[in-house]
Amino acid sequence: MERIAPDPVGADLLDGVPRQRAAMPPAPPARRLAVPRVRPWLLLPTPAGTPFTFGYAALLAFTSLIAALAPPSLVYALYQGSSTDVSHLVRSPAVVLVASALWIAGGLVSPYAVAFVLVLTALERRIGGGRAACVFLAGHVLATLATEVPVGLAVLAGRLPVTSLHRLDYGISFGVAASTGALAGLLVPWLRWPLLAFAAGVLLDDLLAYEDPMTNWGHLIALTIGVSAWPATRRWAGVRNSSRLRERSDR
Repeated sequence: MERIAPDPVGADLLDGVPRQRAAMPPAPPARRLAVPRVRPWLLLPTPAGTPFTFGYAALLAFTSLIAALAPPSLVYALYQGSSTDVSHLVRSPAVVLVASALWIAGGLVSPYAVAFVLVLTALERRIGGGRAACVFLAGHVLATLATEVPVGLAVLAGRLPVTSLHRLDYGISFGVAASTGALAGLLVPWLRWPLLAFAAGVLLDDLLAYEDPMTNWGHLIALTIGVSAWPATRRWAGVRNSSRLRERSDR
């Protein structure tokens, strides 16, 4: 039997009644790959976005300028008056704990100055200025006490000379180390662990050099304080994100 091909025109007619062809659904639009926007200016503090870091950085820049331009005798007197050694901590603990955090050991060219800007900016953007200040202050105060109290006890026990009560100790490095440890807990794992490994490696290298073991131990203690604050900082970051979402929905 000969097979007859269907008539493409007659296929639209059935019993003499024209039929409409089924319309094909439109092809879905091609998806574009979402490319994350790179905004490098967010790495730096701003008066509106990170007021704590911005104001503190401006203050540190001012004191660093004084340290660079003032006579060396005056600079040494300022450092000595701000030192958190045992002698000053016994007499006026609150004053020297605040005053010692107004200076950067090594000035604006110090690695801790760069780390301060980058780490504190990132931390404040995630948990807010007041909470970032609490993390910084906790590292600064607790690591200072953890290193200076043993010195005082060792002097009382006759293990160290009395001159150890007057050693020069100032700067922001303990606060920066604690903030670095706290920030790591808020990052994705592929950034968290390299940051922690790098920070711990640098601090351990300084400790092994044995140039200032008490300060170097203080850096490691401060980093540990920051890591121990992960539960709190993650909770704070969640609260901050929730408040931001509510603000956007209210607009």
